[in-house]
Amino acid sequence: MEYIFLDVRNPIAMRVRRLAMLLSGLEPHPSNSVELEQYTTDGELAARWLADISAFSDLSEGCKVADLGAGNGVLGLGAMAMGAECAILVETDQTACDVAMSNAESMCVADSVEVIRATVGLDPIDLDSIDVVISNPPWGRQIERADRPFLEAILSAGVTAHMMHNAGARHIQSIFEAAGWGVERYGEADFALPVAYEHHARERGRTRAAFWRLSPP
Repeated sequence: MEYIFLDVRNPIAMRVRRLAMLLSGLEPHPSNSVELEQYTTDGELAARWLADISAFSDLSEGCKVADLGAGNGVLGLGAMAMGAECAILVETDQTACDVAMSNAESMCVADSVEVIRATVGLDPIDLDSIDVVISNPPWGRQIERADRPFLEAILSAGVTAHMMHNAGARHIQSIFEAAGWGVERYGEADFALPVAYEHHARERGRTRAAFWRLSPP
């Protein structure tokens, strides 16, 4: 499935459009660490992805969401705007945590959002009460296997997860299927790479992202 522009006369399209405008207005990711692969997820892309997650009935009214590698909180806060009861935003960078909380406050949902400064794979994170995990982990463009702690955290959480990753990734399906999970790759889209760092001079533009639904046995 390719993400395309929706007919704005359609009520669902209008909802996605409004969400995209809301998320595009959030304070962006500070994007100051090459090693952490800190890229802002575009508000329009985030809105369309969240709409797909909702279409699977994985993002429903009153659900509890965890956003791993939350950055500025765009995915978890977008889930809140779509009716989630609460969201846990897990991020290793303190500046990004501060931005995420500021964005939660600007959306008037701070009381239902917990921002946790933690490094996935190193620090304990309690996801026992979570209904769904959403994550755009580091893809390993800078540090090989940087995504592995996120994949392991999803496996440990034992709940349905939706993940964005490099469209060329081949290891996701094998890792989760080996654990008995269901794996569905349901969409692709271009992901904007801002020229935030000097080494991006030759990489400016877009890279291809894919979207997976991971369901526990």
